[in-house]
Amino acid sequence: MKKILGIISSPRNLGNSEIMVKEISRNISLPHELQLLRLSDFNILPCTGCYMCLIKNKGCVLKDDFNMLAERILEADALIVAAPTYFLGANSCLKRLTDRGLALYPHAEKLWGKPAVGIGIAGIPGKEGYTLLGIENFIKLILADMKQAGIIYGALPGEIFLNNENRETAKELASALFEPAPEKAPCSCPLCGGKTFRFLKENRIQCMLCSNIGSMTLKDNIPCFDIQKGEHELFLSLEEVIEHRKWLVSMKSRFLQHKDELKKISLDYRNYGEWIKP
Repeated sequence: MKKILGIISSPRNLGNSEIMVKEISRNISLPHELQLLRLSDFNILPCTGCYMCLIKNKGCVLKDDFNMLAERILEADALIVAAPTYFLGANSCLKRLTDRGLALYPHAEKLWGKPAVGIGIAGIPGKEGYTLLGIENFIKLILADMKQAGIIYGALPGEIFLNNENRETAKELASALFEPAPEKAPCSCPLCGGKTFRFLKENRIQCMLCSNIGSMTLKDNIPCFDIQKGEHELFLSLEEVIEHRKWLVSMKSRFLQHKDELKKISLDYRNYGEWIKP
């Protein structure tokens, strides 16, 4: 029996994020057990960037609930991620968990290929901002295989199911979870499938999911993107993930090599400005 983990980035009990995850689960045909995490129930401290999770390879050293969450993610056969829109972005619980993702890199081989779907919920049609990007970012950076992600609309708890269209979306996500990844949509990044872009000068664009740069042309009034891999990739292949992990670990020796020079630069700013403390 499959073990599916629903990651809910909403503090609302029985809110739209929670019931959407459960509706997706109801439509999965394979026998499975649904386990649920409400991120606001857990103490997730900000990452301090100490790199000890990589250097010691014993999980995060911070005394909070992250390692418990990491264990659940590692144990799951698949993930369903849901987040509400707060001020044009995914609820901050999801970003705080994403920021702790360095501690998952020692488990890259186990995480790679773990199927996942994501859904964002916004109260006003068209006002989801970068919510979808935040969900895609989370799924990609925990090294899961994003099968499909989308946005639905509904403000009041339960409002998302006042129409059947959102129930159909739940069925689509349920069907996609254990199926081969669909072909990338025409108006998406050809490398990662991202759908959010920054427009630069001279028809140059940057994918905001994988951060690679390329160009855009119109073909039959449809945007077509030609985006090339950069020299340092984060999640496009397992091999590149492992290389990025090696690069991260190498930061310790690099720091020690330049320690005195870096300390001199930093100390020049020590007494500048006045700190406000709680």
